Amino acid sequence: MSKTKTLDFVKKYTMIIVLILVIGLFAVATKGTILLPMNVSSLISQNAYVFILATGMLLCILTGGNIDLSVGSVVCFTGAVGATLMVTYKVPWYLAVIIMLIVGILIGAFQAFWIAFVRIPPFIVTLAGMLIFRGLSNVVLNGMTISVKNCTTFVNVFGGGANCYIPDIFKFNGFNMTCMVAGAIAAALFIGLQIKNRAARLKKHYEVEGALSFWGKLVFISAVILAFSFRLSQHKGIPTVLVWVLLVIIIYGFITSSTKTGRYFYAVGGNEKATKLSGINTNKVYFLAYTNMGLLAALAGMVTIARLTSAQPTYGQNYEMDAIGSCFIGGASAYGGIGTVPGVIIGAVLMGTINLGMSLMGVDQNMQKVVKGLVLLAAVIFDVVSKRGGKLISKD
Repeated sequence: MSKTKTLDFVKKYTMIIVLILVIGLFAVATKGTILLPMNVSSLISQNAYVFILATGMLLCILTGGNIDLSVGSVVCFTGAVGATLMVTYKVPWYLAVIIMLIVGILIGAFQAFWIAFVRIPPFIVTLAGMLIFRGLSNVVLNGMTISVKNCTTFVNVFGGGANCYIPDIFKFNGFNMTCMVAGAIAAALFIGLQIKNRAARLKKHYEVEGALSFWGKLVFISAVILAFSFRLSQHKGIPTVLVWVLLVIIIYGFITSSTKTGRYFYAVGGNEKATKLSGINTNKVYFLAYTNMGLLAALAGMVTIARLTSAQPTYGQNYEMDAIGSCFIGGASAYGGIGTVPGVIIGAVLMGTINLGMSLMGVDQNMQKVVKGLVLLAAVIFDVVSKRGGKLISKD
């Protein structure tokens, strides 16, 4: 492999390489504890909100590097509304879920209106939203904690109870074969779709990556899926929250890569004026991005109160930072128009691994924030500098 190809390969897969190195580092530092089946499962459960929020945040960032600072407060508020409905007013859990989703959509639409049509900067609107909905969370909860432990079905469905795992239909001597079979099917589907997409691109005479790189990627990712499934199979199998996370990843991965609506987000972030001149209503693109963020914040609120089996006014703090950090670490551009759902997931896994690894090592919470801040800064510096052709200092 030539030097140029090697550099291109490293640049393209930088975050994957970094993720592998970080996992290896923590595996050594924790003497393999981070790779135990229980901790692999915990990585999913504890960071499910990051995967969900980061996917929605990506759409906001694609529109031009815009962010949503209110998501942590919206998570808290929707969780507070849901817990109050189920516990205080005895509303059935499924009806409470519908109401929480509607509340999230309305909050997102409210903020989206000011951003998309009045053109108030997203930073200002969502900063105001962060304060408003944090305050309303305290009002709804009266500054108290509401336990949802008795809402057993809700807790299990959204991944918080002792039975929050997909039942094992095979029951193979303590090893969850259902999880392993699901992993094998997922790997097979991934390989099939990748081969199909490559064949379609070749048929249309589009540029594709080299055969060696393509098959190497397939083997590596399939091995990761199977290894991940094997580890979960050794614990309790597939957490129900993973199903919600996968649904979000699959749906939004499809939207951003295979639909006109997805292409509009990239177009607006690339050049809004040109996009508007081409006949696309850019106001609607902004409106959709921030309304959708409210919807996913509501889902993250359900996942949060289910995992913690309670709702309290402090939930959701710094969630927005985890989501934003995952996007930029995963390759989303600070200028908009660049970023993918798979990249965001890699960023979220990296953030989750750092959180879990440092917790297992007993690192102080304040130092954990320092490390995450440095990682985020390094990711953005890499993005900005690479766009200047490797020049650190701007001449503009």
